[in-house]
Formats: sequence, structure tokens, C-alpha cells
Amino acid sequence: MELPVVLLEDIDLSLNEFWTRDRAYREGAFKTLRDESPFHFFPEAIIEDSPFPRGPGYRALTRHEDIWHVSRNPQIFCSGKGSNIGDMPTELNEFFGSMINMDDPKHFRLRSIVSKGFTPKEITRVEEQVKVRAAKVIDRLLEQFPGKTCDFVEEVAALLPLQIICDMMGIPESDERQIFNWTNVILGVGDPEFVGSYEDLLKAGMDIFAYAQALGEDRVKNPKDDVTSAMMNAVVDGERLTAQEFGSFFILLVVAGNETTRNAISHGMKLLTDNPDQRKQWYGNFEEHTRTAVEEIVRYATPVIHFRRTATEDTEINGQPIKEGEKVVMWYCSGNRDERVYTNPQAFDIARPLSPAQVGFGAGGPHFCLGANLARREIGVMFDEIRQRVPSLHITSEPAYLQSAFINGIKRMQCAWD
Repeated sequence: MELPVVLLEDIDLSLNEFWTRDRAYREGAFKTLRDESPFHFFPEAIIEDSPFPRGPGYRALTRHEDIWHVSRNPQIFCSGKGSNIGDMPTELNEFFGSMINMDDPKHFRLRSIVSKGFTPKEITRVEEQVKVRAAKVIDRLLEQFPGKTCDFVEEVAALLPLQIICDMMGIPESDERQIFNWTNVILGVGDPEFVGSYEDLLKAGMDIFAYAQALGEDRVKNPKDDVTSAMMNAVVDGERLTAQEFGSFFILLVVAGNETTRNAISHGMKLLTDNPDQRKQWYGNFEEHTRTAVEEIVRYATPVIHFRRTATEDTEINGQPIKEGEKVVMWYCSGNRDERVYTNPQAFDIARPLSPAQVGFGAGGPHFCLGANLARREIGVMFDEIRQRVPSLHITSEPAYLQSAFINGIKRMQCAWD
């Protein structure tokens, strides 16, 4: 990708207009920030219908090294004041973000309990379902679309992660569409197609929370062979997960586990279409290249664009003074294209070395993605099914991108196969 030269004074990451510009312009802007002002200060956006006051602004961290530093020092850069740029009350932060908006000891307690649902035994059981579910996605594709064309996002990429999350949590198939719709609203803030106001966002949050509470309470009384039962009946240091805590974690799990993997698969298919040499290389020796290919898809796509931290004391990052209370925003999308650590970072290379690690799952530390290995498994298995059964599948339209500074989402994208 040839990047345009974007002047520093023309860049404002807080403006919606920036996120509707073409991808090359955005990449050019982040390159300018990395090269000229890697700790640039931006005022926060004015959001007309927001019930919360405008925040004080933030430092944009755009280099790979600095993002790792902040992630690895949670005692200095906390999550408890929120992981999104805008400020919300602690109760709302924890309601929508669960443990990603918490610090120790609260974070450690909650993660210790919910980790009981992600033991090797539980993940092995789920991973066995990934292959079965991926095969059914392709079965359905071949049966329902004799014209050999469809929307790849809705009919392929969205189905596998949604079904796996529902399998994990013991959610009946009849409720899958409702879960899908709720997650679209929660992560669609800023895109008029999905959400019109904060009231819509709050309603979706309350609805999914109520659903999760009822599910959690049922599994306490009637445990089954699912992750919900494992979590709700786990005891760590004499404590259990409350139904309210499970409700908030459920929002995090179904949103993060569904939307991010869906978008990684969508971007991955577009990248393989645009880079047929890379597709030939991967499909020709799938086992050898799968591990690096999956990491490269996540690096290039970076489904979660940013997370915020807040300084708990006066400190510095690579010589840049940071004051106590100052917001720092880790732009993962920029760290994953940092020329200081990646050779030719704008190129898609399925054999790119695993080190230095991409930051698409977070950059280490206690908030590293709990479901990273499951996501890797889903991406690899889905492309294996495509490779074996519809190897000619390719994207035939430009993606309809989600209008968001938070999620690098693709809403619709047509595909076809021979």
C-alpha cells in the first residue's frame, strides 16, 4: 500500500470525519504520528447526545514499544477509570466492560473465577466443536446458495464465532440471532446503521445483561456441561461469581468473542483475495503456515483499534512526561504497522516471523485477551474448511466498513466461488 503524506496539523483522531476517510489516508496519518509526534495530545470529541461531560483529552500512543510498556505496567497505567476514551461512571464502565475496566485486586479476583471456564479441559471441549461448527457453516453455504455468491460476513464469518460462543455458554440456537443483534448495537456506537443514541446502547446492554443473569441463575440451580455452569459454580478463595458479575462478563465475552473474530475472518478473506500469492502459499502448505498466517491476519486487521489507560502517578514513557490522571490511548492499529519493529509493515505476509509479537490481542500484561487461543483456533479452522471445500472462494465487492474508531469492522462484503 502506497501511503499518502498527511500533515501533522491535519490529523485529529477524535473527529468522526477521520474515521470515514479511506484506509490509505488513515495509515498515512498514523505513520506521521509515529514519525513526528508519537505522544500527540488530542482534545476529546464533543458528542451531542452523550449524558457525560466532555473529557480532558488524551495522549495518542502510536509506537509498538510504547504500547507494550503501558500494557506491562498496569500499576502505573490503570484500567479502572475506563478502557474507552470517553469518561463514564465506574458502574457503567464495569457494566459494559467487566474486568477489562477493573484493576487489582478486583480484576484478579474476577479473572481467577472466570478462568475456571477457560481451563485446558474446557477449551479442548470447545475446540472439538470448532471443527464441527466450521464444517456446518460450509455445508450450509453450499446448500443454501446454489448461485455460488453471498454476503461473506453474514453467511460465513459471523456464524462460526457466534455459534462457538453460544455453544460454550449453553445458549440455545434459537437465541443466536438475538445475541448477534445485541452485539451489533453495543459495538456499533457511532455508526448510524446500528445505533441512534446512548439510549439504544443502554437498552441493548440492559437486555443482554438480563438475559445473562437469568442464564447464570439457572445454571446455579441446574448445572450443565457448559462454561456458564463452570463459572457460576466455581469457588476461588471461598468466593463465587455473582449473577450480576456474570451478566457483565457475559456482555464482554459475547461482544469480544463474537465481533472481533468475525472481523478477523472477514478481513482475512479480503486479504487473501487481494494477495493471491499469499493465498497460494498458505493453501499450498497449510499446516506449516497456519500459525504465522493467523497472527498476520490479526496484525494486519487489528479488530480492536484502541484501548485507553489512565496514569496513576507522574511518570514518563520513553522520555515523554505523563502526569497523574492523564489519559493514554494505545492505538493498536498503529503499533501493528510500526516500521521500527516490522519490515515492510504495509505488506500482508503470511510467513512473517512471530517475533516481534503483534498487539491485536493486547500487548501482554494482566489484560491480555483471555480468549486469544480460541480465536486463533477459530480463524485457522475456518480457513482450513474454506481451503479444502471451496478453495476458489473470493471477495467480489469492496467491504462496507463499520464507522467506528474502536472496532475495525466489516458489515457486508460479497463473495463468490466456482
